[in-house]
Amino acid sequence: MSYCKQEGKDRIIFVTKEDHEAPSNAELIADDPNDPYEDQGLILPSGEINWNCPCLGGMASGPCGTQFKEAFSCFHYSSEEVKGSECIDNFRAMQECMQKYPELYPQEDENQGAAPGGSDAPAEYSAPTPTSDSTPTPESAPSSTDNTPPTDSQADS
Repeated sequence: MSYCKQEGKDRIIFVTKEDHEAPSNAELIADDPNDPYEDQGLILPSGEINWNCPCLGGMASGPCGTQFKEAFSCFHYSSEEVKGSECIDNFRAMQECMQKYPELYPQEDENQGAAPGGSDAPAEYSAPTPTSDSTPTPESAPSSTDNTPPTDSQADS
């Protein structure tokens, strides 16, 4: 026997195996394109930019919202051969504004995700340097079926 239970804002519905085996009688309602509360995506049916789209991550609001909107609009509506090439001043103004609020707009490290041994590698890490006379031995050569990294003792040998 199925039943419902309310826990705060959540409604929990327990169903039986028999409930799942029965065909659904739910009626689907077509989306209303004129519903102002319906998520429309980045571009509205009218062709305008939806500044409330969650895909913008709130960039259209806040202290640099105006600069963001100007730069994004310029790029979106650009008809130049190199799209957005006329928008450099708008993007520069947006960047300058964002630099005034580093707590709201943290800069990402350009080397994030770089391979080990790159400029963001920890100081204690040192990449192995190959020598002309070093050839891998069977026990130190990587196995085609084993994708596990070597242990410290294997790496030191």
